[in-house]
Amino acid sequence: MPEASGSRFLKALSGETQTVPPVWLMRQAGRYLPEYRALRAQAGGFLDLCYTPDLATEVTLQPIRRFDLDAAILFSDILVVPHALGQDVRFVEGEGPRLDPLASRAEFATLKPEIDLGTLAPVYETVARVRAALDPSKALIGFCGAPYTVATYMVGGRGGEEQAPARKLAYRDPPTFQALIDLLVEASAAHLLAQLEAGADAVQIFDSWSGDLPPAEFMTWSAAPIAAICARVRAKRPGAKILAFPRGAGAKLKAFAEAVPADAIGLATAEDRRAAREAVPAHVALQGNVDPIALTAGGSALDAAVDGVLADLGDRPLIVNLGHGVRQETPPEHVAQMVARVRRRS
Repeated sequence: MPEASGSRFLKALSGETQTVPPVWLMRQAGRYLPEYRALRAQAGGFLDLCYTPDLATEVTLQPIRRFDLDAAILFSDILVVPHALGQDVRFVEGEGPRLDPLASRAEFATLKPEIDLGTLAPVYETVARVRAALDPSKALIGFCGAPYTVATYMVGGRGGEEQAPARKLAYRDPPTFQALIDLLVEASAAHLLAQLEAGADAVQIFDSWSGDLPPAEFMTWSAAPIAAICARVRAKRPGAKILAFPRGAGAKLKAFAEAVPADAIGLATAEDRRAAREAVPAHVALQGNVDPIALTAGGSALDAAVDGVLADLGDRPLIVNLGHGVRQETPPEHVAQMVARVRRRS
């Protein structure tokens, strides 16, 4: 199985500053690509697409074939973890994920005591197939959702403003919410380890909803569980490369970086890059944070956005990315423009 040991991406995760930093994009495989839309139309449900290795492999590789990106990210979803814990998960076209909400202790008791990795076997087969198909210069990223973010969907049944149902549960019944977080720490670590065993070169932990938490709750429900996942993964794979994306951390970023032993920390669109470089140790790579709307706009605005990231962060380990995912309306040629703008730094 080929590995990406010489890739720009893994060099950045090892603390190397590079004249030409690596570039990849969150949601780089998805609805903005016509080839994805064509395949999605024949796949049936979204989870069917995630659990069909032939199709998921193709989707993962589509942006690598089209653009000179430094890393592929597994095509899957953060909600395969609650699905493998026994919660009903479905995706409604045009509306997003729907789960049967966990609103009582009795409903929590319906979950499996540990993740069923057999349910996720097709995901790990996809990882192996993608790694075998990738050039050694390209890295493969596996991922999971952070326990807090996944818990918000499990409790609320869907995304929503401030993910209020989960936050209310955390305030009203901390032991029950802690038990769910603990279950997700173990399940997420097992899921990441299985991806690494299957051939992923690194893994990213997405915490999309924790930015709204007050500082104390942020450390309890976001930073501490992510740190626990890192510890469990590295107990079995000491050299594992881990990226963390605490979207919207803002002023809490320094405390997060001190608590979480990540090899890279992703910056959301609104993060102050100069403040971030002061908050995060110099050996830890920073990832981000071109505005996805600038990518949609293209032209000189996109060039300026890319140049700003390179100017602010290019003298330290850096992975150029967006501050969030590629938007559906993004013209594919703008992605090519962004990659070319990074490459011209040579």
